[in-house]
Amino acid sequence: MEAIAYVLLGCTLMIILGYLRRKYFDFDAQAPDDYVAGDHQFDIRTHLNGPIVCEGVIYGPTGRVTSRFVGDFDAHWDGNTGVMKEHFTYADGTEQRREWRLTLGNDGRIKALADDVVGNGTGTQKGSAVHLNYRIRLPEESGGHVLSTTDWMYLAPNGTIVNRSQFRKFGIKVAELVATMRPREAT
Repeated sequence: MEAIAYVLLGCTLMIILGYLRRKYFDFDAQAPDDYVAGDHQFDIRTHLNGPIVCEGVIYGPTGRVTSRFVGDFDAHWDGNTGVMKEHFTYADGTEQRREWRLTLGNDGRIKALADDVVGNGTGTQKGSAVHLNYRIRLPEESGGHVLSTTDWMYLAPNGTIVNRSQFRKFGIKVAELVATMRPREAT
């Protein structure tokens, strides 16, 4: 009986430590207020505007790169309302399109809608970072799963945006995306 108590105590301790790690020392522990200081202020109406090129990779649950992609974006704003059209081309030749409909509140809050987003995406623009949370439905050929997404974009001093996103199913990380976005140079 004593051995069972030690096993249960050990399991409980591991669950608590896992929760504390994720809450205070992991990707999800970030908050918009962490990025208020500094000279470079991220304004999505300015930095996510016009033609944009995006390059990135997607990591699977084992931490290995499962996909590489290039994206061509085109974003336009009318006051605090914007549309960003994304066209992704993956290394295997497949393509994907998405159109974000974005609304920026005067307080820095963001509402984000897209056809493959379940419900409303919400977020905050503050200091040198933008944070979004949303639930995305994968294409049917990828299983059609709905994943909870935490999306962070950080403004680099040269104007490049570094994007890091984590995708979770039932609270378990199943994928991570790392990408850069920058204005497309005129040709």
